[in-house]
Amino acid sequence: MRFDVSCTALLSRLQSISKVIASKNSLPILDSFLFNLEGNLLTITASDAETRLVTTVEVMNAQGSGLFAVSAKILLDPLKELPEQPLTFAIDDNNLEIFIHFQNGKYNFIGQKGDTYPQQKPLNDNAVTTRVDPQMLLNGISRSLFATADDELRPVMNGIYFDFHTDDLTFVASDGHKLVRLRNLSVKSEERASFILPKKPANLLKGLLAKEEDVLTLKFDDNNAYIKCSNFEMVCRLIEGRYPNYNSVIPQENPFKVTIERTAFLNALKRVSVFSNPASSLVKLQLKENEMQISAQDIDFSTSAEERILCNFGGTELNIGFKATYLIEILNNINSDEVVLELADPSRAGLIVPAENEENEDLLMLLMPMMLND
Repeated sequence: MRFDVSCTALLSRLQSISKVIASKNSLPILDSFLFNLEGNLLTITASDAETRLVTTVEVMNAQGSGLFAVSAKILLDPLKELPEQPLTFAIDDNNLEIFIHFQNGKYNFIGQKGDTYPQQKPLNDNAVTTRVDPQMLLNGISRSLFATADDELRPVMNGIYFDFHTDDLTFVASDGHKLVRLRNLSVKSEERASFILPKKPANLLKGLLAKEEDVLTLKFDDNNAYIKCSNFEMVCRLIEGRYPNYNSVIPQENPFKVTIERTAFLNALKRVSVFSNPASSLVKLQLKENEMQISAQDIDFSTSAEERILCNFGGTELNIGFKATYLIEILNNINSDEVVLELADPSRAGLIVPAENEENEDLLMLLMPMMLND
């Protein structure tokens, strides 16, 4: 086999899919990229046995065809340092000795047989197929990923729940302390369907979808999801199990509503939380007529802080405690200028919602309170 390819084009494709390769693989061949040459199209695959990424690159002057695997480290590290130029790959079909010729030198190493690379099982006949906008999918993943759990006892909480309805697609993530529910009204589904996307492929999609513009195809069955874009394909194993009823934990009756400027609230929290106990990160919110007092203290080191900021609040006085790190994360993932805190009492979950939702979106964040000592 022999072919010519642009160094920059090959490197950008390799880098986009290389993040799926695990640092320790159960099969040694998974440390490598799988190359499949057919005509003037080179298909490159990377996998960690759970998630598989495939991309293609155009090549020139191709001779022969076939499969071979190349160590990811041997290929990526030198190519990163090469300026843009054509590369010529020459592969001995008998012993898979590979030569890469370039302008002022060559590399030489031995490849591996490609037919030992694990193959992907096809999706079931009952797989659900839908088409979605990549930026909508990216937005849903980006806004909910931070709330996923790391819980070995409840693996269903370790991913993002995609809940398809006839009139919307709902992204849900929760770790038991905080919850995100983002409804997108632009996606319609003919039937009710759902799946749980694990954290690793969700993180990979965050990097890959940013460059996508064309509508993508999403297929899934009970075990796997398949995402096809213009630049790549992903197949990933889904988390099996039943996701909890997320709507049942969202409190409906919240008599206290506080409207506050998001940036002012966020910055005050960041400053005050420095003085909280590092173990608990507890901040206390004291609500009065059109005023919120944010305070924190660390008794062990005799440090404390408090700040007052203006808000729109007309109810009776209320004190409630939250974990500052969680509250800061939530506010960082809301885009509107103002947020509304919906509260009932110091022991019930608080809701944080944007004062104005973006087009076709309905975003809700939930945070469990912490006990106050006083």
